[in-house]
Amino acid sequence: MSKAPEGISGRPRDQQNPLVMLKEAQSRFGYLRRELLVEVANSLGISTGEVYGVATFYSFLSTRPQGRNVIMVCKSLPCFLKSSQMIIDAVERRIGIGPGQTTPDGRFSLELTNCIGACDKAPAMMINHQVYGDLTARKISRILKACE
Repeated sequence: MSKAPEGISGRPRDQQNPLVMLKEAQSRFGYLRRELLVEVANSLGISTGEVYGVATFYSFLSTRPQGRNVIMVCKSLPCFLKSSQMIIDAVERRIGIGPGQTTPDGRFSLELTNCIGACDKAPAMMINHQVYGDLTARKISRILKACE
């Protein structure tokens, strides 16, 4: 098998995509610090603004520290029509934070996203890449308790 052609900074071309680099960095550091965005931009020869645009466009990337358990609530139309607000309300009651917030103990972060690919299980949420569907307030409470 031949090696992928190298590009900028000796990285294979498929790894020169800012999204790929940002996903790797977030996986490694937990979130995308400003210094990291500058470093990615410099290594790719593009502006920091372009990298920041990628980092803030995708809901699965974060430019601020996140809790150990990142709760992503789907806000797309299928979930909205099946009461996704109930999920948000149940999470807020159980852990005391709203969308865009992290608990003071760093245990949970709550984020809204456009789609988690679980329309057939709406209303749905995802915690650390694990999808939970057909949710009720009682199910949400049990799921969150298991994450504590």
